[in-house]
Amino acid sequence: MTFSVHGLAVSRGVAIGRAVIVAASRVDVAHYLISPDEVEAEIERLRRARAVVVEDILRVQRSLAELGPNDAHPELTALLDVHLMLLQDEQLTSGVKHWLVERHYNAEWALTTQLEVISRQFDEMEDPYLRERKADLEQVVDRMLRVMRGEAPAVSVEAAANAANRGKEDPLVLIAHDLSPADMLQFKQSVFAGFVTDVGGKTSHTAIVARSMDIPAVVGARSASHLIRQDDWVVIDGDAGVVVVDPSPIVLAEYGFKQRQVEMEREKLSRLKHTPAVTLDGQKIELLANIEQPNDTVAALKAGAMGVGLFRSEFLFMGRSGQLPDEEEQYQAYRRAIEGMQGLPVTIRTVDVGADKPLDRGAPRSDDHLNPALGLRAIRWSLADPAMFLAQLRAILRAAAHGPVNLLIPMLAHGSEIRQTLALVQRAREQLDAAGVPHGPVKLGAMIEVPAAALTIPLFLRHFDFLSIGTNDLIQYTLAIDRADEAVSHLYDPLHPAVLQLVASTIAQAREQGKGVSVCGEMAGDVTLTRLLLGMGLRSFSMHPSQILAVKQQILRSDTVKLAGWAQEVLRADDPAALLAD
Repeated sequence: MTFSVHGLAVSRGVAIGRAVIVAASRVDVAHYLISPDEVEAEIERLRRARAVVVEDILRVQRSLAELGPNDAHPELTALLDVHLMLLQDEQLTSGVKHWLVERHYNAEWALTTQLEVISRQFDEMEDPYLRERKADLEQVVDRMLRVMRGEAPAVSVEAAANAANRGKEDPLVLIAHDLSPADMLQFKQSVFAGFVTDVGGKTSHTAIVARSMDIPAVVGARSASHLIRQDDWVVIDGDAGVVVVDPSPIVLAEYGFKQRQVEMEREKLSRLKHTPAVTLDGQKIELLANIEQPNDTVAALKAGAMGVGLFRSEFLFMGRSGQLPDEEEQYQAYRRAIEGMQGLPVTIRTVDVGADKPLDRGAPRSDDHLNPALGLRAIRWSLADPAMFLAQLRAILRAAAHGPVNLLIPMLAHGSEIRQTLALVQRAREQLDAAGVPHGPVKLGAMIEVPAAALTIPLFLRHFDFLSIGTNDLIQYTLAIDRADEAVSHLYDPLHPAVLQLVASTIAQAREQGKGVSVCGEMAGDVTLTRLLLGMGLRSFSMHPSQILAVKQQILRSDTVKLAGWAQEVLRADDPAALLAD
């Protein structure tokens, strides 16, 4: 019987194949108390389990290193690094020891108890990418538990594929509760045409890898792994976020036709890589890439990006148990990104962490605040720790000696913050000069992601060379919506009239002053909003590399002169979405 399962569309395209089911990986844990003289033995069991898991991850990393350059997978490498960091996380290890020593829990019970403690902190994080790192932590703990029980890994994608294929020529799709980075490596080398997971979000590691590999995928499909049976015919609609199970011949034929159309469209888009992004009326548009790690520059160049519009430097800081990267480590990372872009500009955003991020070292914890999104985060956190901030500024300035660099400051809202930030940038330069350390010039930019900033643009234009509109937070703060709260997430609306007015006003004022302005949030990569942003006067878009060619196609078909008048109509409308749907 045909039925549908709905989830999140995270990677475009259509995949049709027979289902290969991988069971959920949760391990049943025994709960019992140990005697004081058993504590050391239990701690040793945990150490051995962690060592086995670390070696398994290192083995996967060695396998990656042996791949040729055409098969390189920087996203997967970074995620494996995250797993290694989580295994060494002091909050995890010290917390487990607490339950062992103070409560006399057995090792498995102590491990899962601490997992629950840390998981609650992840759930409270405002940043969706970091919030979804809870799944990585769960996988690390799960693998340790299985080692302690003497079991094999819970998910073996390669083994599942071999067992399911049985010599058939039918295409296969993978249905799982979740997939680890190691599973995704096997996935890349296997026969699967797409995948579906019960859990995950748009920035989960499965979604990231799916987009980088251009594989149709749906995540967050709840009970898909329980509802779908082994060998069922399944259609994965990565555009709509729908999974159709046991489709009728008519539905199968329709999706087969759509699949061929998608493949043809991708082929057409690939031909646009070297085509300049110029509108029908001759306006040159700058298409930039958002990256998280230095080796993401490979994907940026492959997509034809004209530079990096947003290097999220906080990913160098996460999962390190408070042992933040020092100046030299940061300098080397920024230098790799700059050299990786081969002379194209790189915009580095200073660290965006704070009350909602699990970075110890004296930073306030998320449970110390009623609303972490409004707490000590981003530039507020940096200004509260000048030594840390100066180390990052020096690292960025030093890296700027190797290529064009823009320095971007997040979440500014007050004139006092602007003055403090500029003073620290100048102090960092003076410190480098005094030490005789080479450094390069940088353009200074401010992120406009707080309504207070969007309403005082003249103040920002007096102090900064360019502006970058962070639409994700701007929408959240303008509409008083916690986008991490599922109860109100449906109210998160980029087309709300207030949001559009703030975006349009920021663009207009920056252009009037001859200052650069870009959009680096999700709106920049949404092809349904490309024409509207062009009509508002936007000439610089920064997005995930996988979205660049689709946005370029919209640009090549647009006439900004005609769009300008239409954009004004949209801005005056009570229901802007209705005009976009016409």
